[in-house]
Amino acid sequence: MSPSTAPNSLDSLNRLTPKMSASWRAGAWLTAGAVYALASHWFMVNATNAAWTVALLFGPLLLAIAAMGWQRRQAWTMAACAALLIVLAVVVWRGGVADAQLMYFLQHGAIHAALAWSFGLTLRGRDSALITALAQGVHRRLGQTFTPAMAAYTRGCTWLWTLYFMAMMLVSTLLYVAAPWPWWSLYCTVLTPLSAGALFVGEHLWRNWRHPEFPRVSLRAAFEAYQHSGQAKEAPP
Repeated sequence: MSPSTAPNSLDSLNRLTPKMSASWRAGAWLTAGAVYALASHWFMVNATNAAWTVALLFGPLLLAIAAMGWQRRQAWTMAACAALLIVLAVVVWRGGVADAQLMYFLQHGAIHAALAWSFGLTLRGRDSALITALAQGVHRRLGQTFTPAMAAYTRGCTWLWTLYFMAMMLVSTLLYVAAPWPWWSLYCTVLTPLSAGALFVGEHLWRNWRHPEFPRVSLRAAFEAYQHSGQAKEAPP
């Protein structure tokens, strides 16, 4: 390698390294999520009432929510997770619960009911819908214009996710009442996150195809901008 080409190669490597690191992190998170979903399904089917199954299903979720609350400096989120972790520890210490299947069903339904309520509540009146507010923050952080057409589209997305969460509750109830337990477990631990991911990616692809006039935001850029949107603003110089 000649001296003239060495700096260019190093510059290219330096520009490529952050992208590779982000890809590796995304791949690691996806792999961990898939392993967690499959392990949860196996334990719910084969060790339903075991105390450590309750710990496996609820512990990582609470820790992940607490980590997001810590990153976004949400004191109430961290306090709620700490209280729920104490309750979880007591339940595990006492040997689990008598009707674990009902508990898992209610937990799955409660999560989606809370999400549907959180999204749907922002559709009342003239206030910005939840996804509209998030999109405004993302585009402003990226230095992009947020148009009225984008506001209307993101309000429709908020409706879409609200109805999706409600539909997930309905399907969960039908499977719990009419189908064998392994079917509901597969739906809860594997199909639920897959369907949410499919809707997220599908909406992104549909938006880029249907509205090419909208400023383009990659999935990674949107996620990173959303992460930073909840952090405290830096003090002006």
